[in-house]
Amino acid sequence: MKATLMSLGLVLPSAAQIANPVIWADFADLDIFRVDDTFYYSASNMHYSPGAPILRSWDLINWQFLGHSIPELSFGPEYYLEGGGNAYIAGTWASTMRYRESTGTFHWMGCIGGVTYVYTAPDAAGPWGQASTIPSCYYDAGMLVSSNDTLYVAYGNNGITVAELSPDGLSEARSQVVYPNDDDAGYLEGSRFYEPDGIFYIFLRRLLISDAGTPVESCGYPHQGGIVDTANGDWYYMAFVDCYPAGRVPVLAPITWADDGWPFVDLVDGALWRETYDAPNIEPPQTPINEFEPGTDLFMGPALSPHWEWNHNPDNSKWAFRSNGDGDGGLTLHTASVTDDLYTAKNTLTRRILGPASAGTLHLSSLSCMADGDRAGLSLLRQSSAWIGIVNQGGTNRISVTTGLEMGTDWDTISTGSELASAPLVGGDQVWLRADAAVGPGTVKTGQFSYSLDGVEFVELGGSVALNSTWEFFMGYRFGIFNYATAELGGSVDVVSFDIAMLATD
Repeated sequence: MKATLMSLGLVLPSAAQIANPVIWADFADLDIFRVDDTFYYSASNMHYSPGAPILRSWDLINWQFLGHSIPELSFGPEYYLEGGGNAYIAGTWASTMRYRESTGTFHWMGCIGGVTYVYTAPDAAGPWGQASTIPSCYYDAGMLVSSNDTLYVAYGNNGITVAELSPDGLSEARSQVVYPNDDDAGYLEGSRFYEPDGIFYIFLRRLLISDAGTPVESCGYPHQGGIVDTANGDWYYMAFVDCYPAGRVPVLAPITWADDGWPFVDLVDGALWRETYDAPNIEPPQTPINEFEPGTDLFMGPALSPHWEWNHNPDNSKWAFRSNGDGDGGLTLHTASVTDDLYTAKNTLTRRILGPASAGTLHLSSLSCMADGDRAGLSLLRQSSAWIGIVNQGGTNRISVTTGLEMGTDWDTISTGSELASAPLVGGDQVWLRADAAVGPGTVKTGQFSYSLDGVEFVELGGSVALNSTWEFFMGYRFGIFNYATAELGGSVDVVSFDIAMLATD
């Protein structure tokens, strides 16, 4: 990977331009809608906790991370990495979210394990709580609050069904197949339900798009998104493109409505998406905020930034914010699992990698509190993984790079990896661990690890690591902070900070 650190941060799109991808991060299966002058974006995150991330924007270009619809994935022991099971690629798939003005309530719903869960909140930022379950699977659901304040849901992949919900929106009143299975249409999914100008539309993945090129070099074509209008009546289509190993990243294009009532994406010569479009004609009520740029998290509390999601539900008794009375932040991570497998270790804290290439730097301290057999560090986490960390062996700490961690097709571990390289940890009780990740177009899809004993001079360790670009895991690579035991519980480390910096690529 040929890359150098860029100073400062990402360059924000100019006021006159949409630059695709709109967010260089993994936010798939999106549902998008507007409430007055604010746009909301709900996405999938599967086995990561909390679930169903929510973004907010005032201009459709700059987005901030608002929170999650599902505070805890309370769907079975596997979501806690208990009972010998795991929930990899289960959990929150394509779901839907809307605001109901008559009750001042945000509604989220999605099919998990064959049952549709409904969560509600008085504000998109929360607090969210489970309101009901519906004993049907609303697969790839699209919710509509109709002009007469009735809640409907379109769903399915073997024919499309519409369910009318009860007046409170928490149960099903009736349902009807509106588009039977049709071999000519092929596989349909990703329902999105709208009522512009009093006409009902259901947009589907196969019927909404065609292979009209991609606005992001070397990535897939845009699909499975939603349409949204601005306050002045302009319409836009936001979808995602498969862009592994980064994941599925969102793109945006204007829509034109033809005289016959059908919408069309603005394409080059009617065939190809554009990489850039004119920005929406919007007067933001506040200064737009782009939270998907480089920066440092000092973990000041009292809660984690919503950018952070645990790999499965955490054991909350095994981590805490540090407090020493002088205003310093940080986290203490106690070991929460006895295992030799990072994939089964509890309390791995993850964050999306920013594309096309970025570096994550983890500052760890209190290494003397590690116990014999403990492993703590920073991973590039997916179904093929690698990490740099501190290994305590016989009471002595060393810096290690471990590669070759691998899942099988059932998402059980088939390899816990092996040590590729190591270096002595000389003096001190702290270390800086860095993972470079080139995950987007214009890069060789590799990772690179390095370490520092002073936070200034870094030493590469272990050479380049190939990153997996297959799609079956769905989620892209993430930075993962971990601390687990291989012998017995009792050890801990302190997380002082985590920094993300962009990498320039040739």
